[in-house]
Amino acid sequence: MSSNTEAAATTAAPADVGLKRELGLIGATWASETSIIGSGWLFGSLFAAQAVGGAAILDWIIAGIVVMILALVHAELGAMYPVSGGTGRFPHFAFGGAAGYGFGFFAYLQAVTIAPIECFAFMEYAAHFWPALYNTKKMNVTGTGFIFTIILMALFVAVNFLAMRIFARVNNVLTWWKVAIPILAIIVLLFKFHGGNFTAGGQGFMPGGAHALFNALPASGIVFAYSGFEQADQLAGEIKDPQRNLPRAIILAVTIGIIIYCLLQLVFIGAMPHDLLNKGFAGITNTDILSGPFAGLAGVVGLAWLAFVLRIDAFISPSGTGLIYTTGTSRVSYGLARNRYAPAALTWTDKRGVPWVGLLCAFIIGLFFLLPFPSWHSLVSLITGASVLMYAGAPLSMGAFRRQVPDAERPYRLPAAGVLGPLAFIIADLLIYWSGWETVWKLGVVLIIGYAVMGAFRISKNLRPPLEAKHAIWIPVWLIGLGIISWQGQFAGGAVKPPLNTANIPFWWDIVVVAVFSLIIYYWAMYSRLPQEKMLALVEEQAHEPEPPGPALAG
Repeated sequence: MSSNTEAAATTAAPADVGLKRELGLIGATWASETSIIGSGWLFGSLFAAQAVGGAAILDWIIAGIVVMILALVHAELGAMYPVSGGTGRFPHFAFGGAAGYGFGFFAYLQAVTIAPIECFAFMEYAAHFWPALYNTKKMNVTGTGFIFTIILMALFVAVNFLAMRIFARVNNVLTWWKVAIPILAIIVLLFKFHGGNFTAGGQGFMPGGAHALFNALPASGIVFAYSGFEQADQLAGEIKDPQRNLPRAIILAVTIGIIIYCLLQLVFIGAMPHDLLNKGFAGITNTDILSGPFAGLAGVVGLAWLAFVLRIDAFISPSGTGLIYTTGTSRVSYGLARNRYAPAALTWTDKRGVPWVGLLCAFIIGLFFLLPFPSWHSLVSLITGASVLMYAGAPLSMGAFRRQVPDAERPYRLPAAGVLGPLAFIIADLLIYWSGWETVWKLGVVLIIGYAVMGAFRISKNLRPPLEAKHAIWIPVWLIGLGIISWQGQFAGGAVKPPLNTANIPFWWDIVVVAVFSLIIYYWAMYSRLPQEKMLALVEEQAHEPEPPGPALAG
């Protein structure tokens, strides 16, 4: 590396124009934490226990380890390039436009759909007080619930028009509550603990075996529950001293989330009255527990006061997560516009530093996801798949950056990156595979739509962000290959009878196939990465004001 190139690699840094760095360590940590502690804790423990009985606790531990590895990768990337909407921008820097299009779309899809799903969770719990909001037989929101979901989403957008320093205070208060209430539930329910529940119903500790264990990771909402740690990356353009605060925020948030979720699953299983488990957790018929797992459990064990508190929290937890994901969505769209994949208007900010066009788009596009998926559970697998596809871009980007700019400043360096990078990519692919064929083919359709929309915008505006297609030729092979393995594999991913997958690849061998395939794609991507000078040119391009500059919104 020449001295000039080495200096460029060390000093070149993208910048965000119009945003204000007003978020400290606590604010950044709570931005990720409020995303992690959302509706997942309200339903995930029940669905996991129904799927795999007492072994559900193993699922939360496994998922916690998996998510921590992915989070550490994001910590290195975010500290290295602290830009808003980072998950949609790192692949752009590493592999060029063709790769950036896909991963950017995954990032936006994951972000924009979370607010609707949190609204569904809100309505499901609110139906305890107002039954007209949710149909417990069809497990869908009603027409009234649909209207109030739209109002709630509009409220998320309205609060997001506050300046970041004020918004952070609101979010901090919500998050302190959201963390305190699960901890309270854990402490109180521990006094109702029955160790025999972990093998209740005569089905043993792990009904369904290892197959059910892996299937439950995405299908029961466990991976979905842990998602959100990347919010600190999405808001990196507004974090003070991001090189120091951002990696700490991500690691702290994930650590707190793992501890809370594992203990919640432990007490949910242990506190369940034994007479409700004659047929195991899959045979629970108590409507209070099915409609509101923790609040219902508190009620049936005689803790009416705790049930009331948990039902109040069931409004606050999803609302806090929906609120911060509305924030994150506008920052992802800001990043896509900085990549020149989307209209420059998405970078327009008002005098408070709020990307107001992105917020309005988050609301409008989010409404579309209310239509075909009228319940919490029906959205989980699809959103989990989109999240993991987005997460897969991080280890690829980190591996490319380690090779492209090895001497660049990295305030946080992932230890054993040569092992953990490929492992993180394998993990992401396995989670996609375990989501099942029914989810994977739907993701494929959504991806095609995303490429079509972004491509149409590119043509209509005669934009020329460098596609660098030869550096992303591995992407269609990766996605099509995963689809074929999923189709031939053991996981259906839905309730369609007969299942759409063929199950031709034997169990355990399918995991080996996914791992080997993932390694091939990973090292192919490393070989195909942008050369250093092109990568640095893309970084340098975003060190300046967007073209054309966006107007400031008065007020």
